[in-house]
Amino acid sequence: MSPDSSTAVTGDPGAHWWRHAVIYQVYVRSFADSDGDGIGDLPGIRSRLGHLAHLGVDALWITPFYPSPMADGGYDVADYRDVDPAFGTLDDARGLVADAHALGLRVIVDIVPNHTSAAHPWFQQALTAPPGSPERARYLFRPGRGDGPPNDWESVFGGPAWTRVPDGEWYLHLFDSSQPDVDWSNPEVRTEYVDVLRFWLDLGVDGFRIDVAHGLVKADGLPDAGDNDQHGVADTQRLPYFDQEGVHEIYRSWRAVLDSYSPPRVAVAEAWTRDAARTARYVRSDELHQAFNFHYLRADWSAADLRAVITGTLAATTPVGAPATWVLSNHDVQRVVTRYGDGPVGVRRARAATLLTLALPGSVYLYQGEELGLPEVLDLPDSVLQDPIWRRSNHTERGRDGCRVPIPWTRSGTALGFAPDGTTPWLPQPSGWSDLSVAAQTDDPASVLELYRTALRLRRDFDQAAELEWLESAPGVLTFHRGGLGCAVNFGPDTEILCGPLLLTSEQCEVDGAKLLLPQDTAAWWAIP
Repeated sequence: MSPDSSTAVTGDPGAHWWRHAVIYQVYVRSFADSDGDGIGDLPGIRSRLGHLAHLGVDALWITPFYPSPMADGGYDVADYRDVDPAFGTLDDARGLVADAHALGLRVIVDIVPNHTSAAHPWFQQALTAPPGSPERARYLFRPGRGDGPPNDWESVFGGPAWTRVPDGEWYLHLFDSSQPDVDWSNPEVRTEYVDVLRFWLDLGVDGFRIDVAHGLVKADGLPDAGDNDQHGVADTQRLPYFDQEGVHEIYRSWRAVLDSYSPPRVAVAEAWTRDAARTARYVRSDELHQAFNFHYLRADWSAADLRAVITGTLAATTPVGAPATWVLSNHDVQRVVTRYGDGPVGVRRARAATLLTLALPGSVYLYQGEELGLPEVLDLPDSVLQDPIWRRSNHTERGRDGCRVPIPWTRSGTALGFAPDGTTPWLPQPSGWSDLSVAAQTDDPASVLELYRTALRLRRDFDQAAELEWLESAPGVLTFHRGGLGCAVNFGPDTEILCGPLLLTSEQCEVDGAKLLLPQDTAAWWAIP
């Protein structure tokens, strides 16, 4: 299929749709299971696209569905050009893209370029090839230092980042030992991943989310990091294997590929950096289109912290002409309801954070179940945990399974509509989730789901190109105007504010003409005439 004959969505706002989009993350294993094996799949996603269209999002990002041993939930890819049988077929992928486009939804898929699966043919060839061979040159094999690994680098999942093979060499894996890092100084590696991009672009996808976008290039000579808690200091200092200058050359070449399609396709970086200025380097005009704003995700629930992050983000992205992104949750972090206090307090704060986030300039990423107010599942039995962090930490860190529990669609059934009745989901759903299901919340004006639906509908009427203007407000309150919208969020005691015609509040509020009594942990939207 030629670039110009792709089935990608066109129309207003055309090639720049992503600048103000709301994009919904689908964690494929936990969204919808069509065949009753307890694992979500592509036909399941197709069957629930109407939910996303009704919700009011612009696109969906789907986590990896490629052939994989599933050592890390699919982020250990054995074949980049096919679909794992557990998730469906290539025809299912084509059908999903076509169905989404028919509903006006774009489709973004994951690409995992930092590492492959140990089951990938390249790595299997490397294991049987001698040191110094072309097969090993696709990865980072090195001799050790004495009886130890080549350097002091640590795996993000715990333990050393090196594993020794029988001939004495060691290979690098910044994550699990089943996820060997590829060597991006090798031209064959660069050519291979560009071909993978084109394969999926020709199939019709609208863009990519780039896993570990900050990790592809390692410092020359692979020097020691010099710290025994490397990932504890990643927010304050650069590590020799993250955020190296060479990644930008790679993304300039990828941008040329994305721009060669009509309309141009997009890419968003999962780039963990120490500050917003470093993140902005990934979204310069000739590089990627977006980068996740993890500084916003990590901010404390306070007026001061959130204003500082918002201001810093806009100050960093505006000079490079890129939109900001805002994200509260994803498949790698604790769900926002729990992170903000859990229980009724956490739900209340998450509702307020939703209105704050959707009022900000730029693009928003939502994680599946966020629109239902799902909490983190903290009491999963040890026997069901599958995250490699649990194993590599010697069972001291429970990992990320608590935010990956399959979402509830119906009030009843063994899987609450996630799968055919009688199916046992791959992770157990809490009994109380019946009341949080899509069916339970639909048409309930007080529900989290209807708050999202209303907010997303109203958001389309704002001038999305308008800049944010902070307004004076009481201590503990954030207030701003943007594009015909006024927004206030109260983090402190109940406070009276002045506002225009009220559009939406995250909780019930008392209104007296232009005066609004805004309770603690509550947000409000109003129209600016």
